[in-house]
Amino acid sequence: MDAQSKWTGLDSSRLDRIGEHLTRNYIDPGKIAGCQIAVTRHGHAAYNAVFGKMDLERNKPLTEDTIFRIYSMTKPITSVALMTLFERGFFQLDDPVERFFPEWKAQRVWVSGEGEDTVTAPLDRPVSMRDMLCHTGGLTYGGGLPGVGIQHPVDKAYRALKIRSMGGADTLPEFMAKLAQVPLLYQPGTQWMYSLSTDVCGALVERISGMPFEAYLQKVIFDPLGMVDTAFQVAPEKAHRFAANYRRNPDKSLEVIDDPATSAYLEPAKFLSGGGGLTGTTADYMRFCEMLRRGGELDGARILGPRTLDLMTRNHLPDNQDLTEFALGSFSETSNKGVGFGLGFASTMDVVTTGGLGEGDFYWGGAASTIFWVDPHEELSVVFMTQLMPSGTFNFRGQLKNIIYSAMVD
Repeated sequence: MDAQSKWTGLDSSRLDRIGEHLTRNYIDPGKIAGCQIAVTRHGHAAYNAVFGKMDLERNKPLTEDTIFRIYSMTKPITSVALMTLFERGFFQLDDPVERFFPEWKAQRVWVSGEGEDTVTAPLDRPVSMRDMLCHTGGLTYGGGLPGVGIQHPVDKAYRALKIRSMGGADTLPEFMAKLAQVPLLYQPGTQWMYSLSTDVCGALVERISGMPFEAYLQKVIFDPLGMVDTAFQVAPEKAHRFAANYRRNPDKSLEVIDDPATSAYLEPAKFLSGGGGLTGTTADYMRFCEMLRRGGELDGARILGPRTLDLMTRNHLPDNQDLTEFALGSFSETSNKGVGFGLGFASTMDVVTTGGLGEGDFYWGGAASTIFWVDPHEELSVVFMTQLMPSGTFNFRGQLKNIIYSAMVD
C-alpha cells in the first residue's frame, strides 16, 4: 500500500478506475467536453484529476483552476449562511417568514381557477423559515425548469409577474414583494417541491444581517474558508479560466448555451440568486465540503457549530418520510427513493431503497451536472464538476459512488 492509500484508506489503483470510466464513457465519445473530480478522505487528498476541455470551440484544456457555474450547488452555501444567523439567535426554525417580510402576511393558497378567476384559501399556518430551507413552503420554480408543471395557474402567475431567479433585475426585497402576490401551490409543510425557496433564504440573509447578501457570503463564508474564486461574477482577470456551458441535443451532439467570452456571468449579477447564482472552482467547493465534514470548521475558521450542522443534515420531512412519499413534481437534483431532505441538503436514508452507497451522507447538485457529497461516517468529501445541461442526463453521482466506495480498504 502506498503512502497516500495508507493516509486515506482508499486503494489508489482502484481509484484510477475513475479516470478510466470518465474517459471511456464520457470524454472519448464526446458526451461531455471535460470534467474535474476531487476526492478527500480523513482530511487527505486521495484523488484530483481533470479530463477533456473547458472550451471545445477554442480547444482549451480543462485545468485545475477552471471556474464552473455551480448553479444549485449555491443552495447549501446560502442555507449555511442563513443558519449562521440562526446560531446568533435572530430566528427560530418555525418562525414565520412574514416576521422579516411583512408583505407575506397576505399570502393565500391556490384552490382552483387562474387569472382573475383564481380561487384561493387562507393558509393553515404561515410559511416558516424551516419551510424555505426545506422546500416545503408552497413555492415553485414558476415553470422555468422542466418537471414543475409549467401549465399550472400558479406558475402562470409567476410568469405574469416576471418572477425568476436568473436573468431578472429585481432586488431581493422586490423579489420578495412579488412572491407575496402569488398564491402558494399547497399548504405550507404538507408537501415538498423544488422551488425558489433558497432564493428566499438569500433575501432573508440580507434582511436579517443588514448586509448585502453578496457581502455577507464573502465575510462569513468565502473569506474565512479561503474560497478565493467563488462569486456571483467572474472577474475580468479570471475570465480566461471560465468554462463553456453545453447542452446535449436530441442527436447527442453538444451545443454551447453559454459562451464564456460573452457570458452574463462576466458582468455584475442582475439578481443575487441564493438558489443558483454562484460560480467557483473545484478547490473552493472542496474547502466548503471539508468544513461541513469537520462539523463546521476548517483550518481554524469555524463557520457553524457541529450541533447546528447535525440538525441541518437530518431528515426534516414529516414522520421521517422520503421524497417519494412527500415530493410534488418530478424535477430535483436528486432521485427520490430512500432520500430525505434537511435544511439545504438531501441525505441518503436507506441504501437498500436507493440501490446505492453512502448511507448517512448529505449532498446536492447543480443544473450543469455538477455534484458533491459529504459522508461523515466515512470521513469522505467528493466534488465533481462539468458543464452539461440538463443535470439528469447522466447518473454521475451513482457511478462515481460505486467506484469510490469500492476503493475503500480500511
